[in-house]
Amino acid sequence: MQVSEELKQLKDLQKVLAKKYEIEKLKEDKPKELGGLADSLEKYKKELVEINEENEAQKTKVAALRAELDEAVRTRESGEKGMDAISTHREYEVLGKQISDAKEKEDSLRKVLLVEEKKLSELSDRLSGQESLIKMTSDAVKASQDGINAELDKYNEELSQLAKEEAKSSEGIDGETIIKFQRIIRRNSNGIVAVKGNVCDGCHMILPDQFANEVRRGEKLLFCPYCSRILFYEEAENVASNYFSDNTGSLLDDDEESEESEIDGDDDFGALADEE
Repeated sequence: MQVSEELKQLKDLQKVLAKKYEIEKLKEDKPKELGGLADSLEKYKKELVEINEENEAQKTKVAALRAELDEAVRTRESGEKGMDAISTHREYEVLGKQISDAKEKEDSLRKVLLVEEKKLSELSDRLSGQESLIKMTSDAVKASQDGINAELDKYNEELSQLAKEEAKSSEGIDGETIIKFQRIIRRNSNGIVAVKGNVCDGCHMILPDQFANEVRRGEKLLFCPYCSRILFYEEAENVASNYFSDNTGSLLDDDEESEESEIDGDDDFGALADEE
């Protein structure tokens, strides 16, 4: 395959891969949209448990107060009935004190019970409100999940079609070149750039004259030793003056070297080219 034909095919493949990786990123991020709603739902459920526990404790407290009030009422009524049977002043005083104490306790318990029953009613309302909130949030989560699933189905269909286009665009191209190119496109959506003069139009680094001439001859695919993109030659009358020079003795700074090592694996882009 001629280099010009291979470059044209790689440009077609570049469009497919860029779209593919974009959709894969969207597909990966889509479920995260549910995160806020799902977190809220879990929070509301936890709060429901706490409110329910408080409500049950309040029920127990109210029940105990009601039982104590009933006992005070029985004591008072018993004393009042016994008044008809007393025969001495001393008995009258004792029974009168019993009735008075029971009445005082009864009145006090009624006041306390009124407050605690109000608390119980408020807790019951909070419980109902929390259950309604959970139901509403659950419905929202389900609706959101349905929407996300529909989007994921759409992405899967697009990826399936792109896989066919990728296979077609990859026909006849060396497998190692394809792997390198895929790595490049994952990092840079534009993986094929021009060399203008002796400057890479991707990273704006000045290339050695001999290497730039090799790119110009177009006899084989060549990769930029700085940014790893595939290069083709393009005539340029003027080259911007703010390009970087390679006279520093190092092609890449430490961060770029580290990044390149991830892309290249065991490959050495310093070799600059893959033989067809």
